[in-house]
Amino acid sequence: MMHPILLLGLLIVAYFSGSQAENTFSQYWKEHIAISHPPHWLVAKASPLSSHQALVYMKLMEKNELAFHLPSFCKQANVACSTNLLMNKAKDYTSLPPIAQWNDIKLKYEHVPSAVPLSVASQGGLPYFRESMVKKGGFMLVPDLRDPMSYRSFLPRFLASKISFSFDHIKNLKNLFGVVDESNMDEYIQETVNICDEKSSILGMQSICVTSAEDLIDFVVKKLGHHVHGWSTENVEGSYENVTIGAMKLIYGNLFEPPALCHSLPFPFQVYYCHVLRKVKLYAVDIHAQRKVNHAIMACHYDTSTWNRSHLAFKLLGFGPGLIEVCHWINENGVVWTKTLS
Repeated sequence: MMHPILLLGLLIVAYFSGSQAENTFSQYWKEHIAISHPPHWLVAKASPLSSHQALVYMKLMEKNELAFHLPSFCKQANVACSTNLLMNKAKDYTSLPPIAQWNDIKLKYEHVPSAVPLSVASQGGLPYFRESMVKKGGFMLVPDLRDPMSYRSFLPRFLASKISFSFDHIKNLKNLFGVVDESNMDEYIQETVNICDEKSSILGMQSICVTSAEDLIDFVVKKLGHHVHGWSTENVEGSYENVTIGAMKLIYGNLFEPPALCHSLPFPFQVYYCHVLRKVKLYAVDIHAQRKVNHAIMACHYDTSTWNRSHLAFKLLGFGPGLIEVCHWINENGVVWTKTLS
């Protein structure tokens, strides 16, 4: 077990580590991305742990002693180590119903069970729709845009790399974060590992799960280069509402240069599922909600020919693979990366 003096030292270091960790991330961004400043939401996702703290916790992890110091680790690393924290740290949108149950079916384009119930989609709005359904002055039912665990941070890269994303190690994963069987967090971990374990066979699709801010940057640079722009929905306003569609602008329409879409996955620490899909257009859409306007990002897939015919989109819209384009909103903490002119 950790010596009390060492633990006290960690607490003292934590007090001063936030800006140091942020500066480390910003430096990595400047070295790899040809934009002066990273998006504020991405900076907020950088691990608050200092290098010293991360090293101490890594040693505890290697000795299987992290469980004895889980409360301090969770607090200092800004991660969720129990189901109880999910609701306590959720953003306060008291006017909205409880956060919709997250389901990995919404991110699957293949290997989809044929018996997926439409109830998966009946959470206040359509998760998938046609481009023609979004017109200025028209109305649309918007689903829940919230990330069920929006507050989490990444782990430092060398600490996250010690955690295996595999069903073979699912028990160790749960023990590491003190997760109880059949809890919400247990379900989240299993669905996230399922997505990250699965290999895609869709033509032209490249996918990866990233577990650190540095891994996210590296993936974007590898696929798109150093000159990129990140597009994200401004907030969660409009969730569960029949909103009025305002201004609508095509912000990326190059069907020959596929963007990289990154979806936030529910897990104790921040994990993104990123994939590159062919023939995608992006729109910036003003959603006029009850409280204020939300500047949302809409992604439309124009090549669905290799999607599974049991995909939820086809169940909802009544067509099959390759016959229609399929659009969806980019949820809270999601981001789409596109190439820019160098």
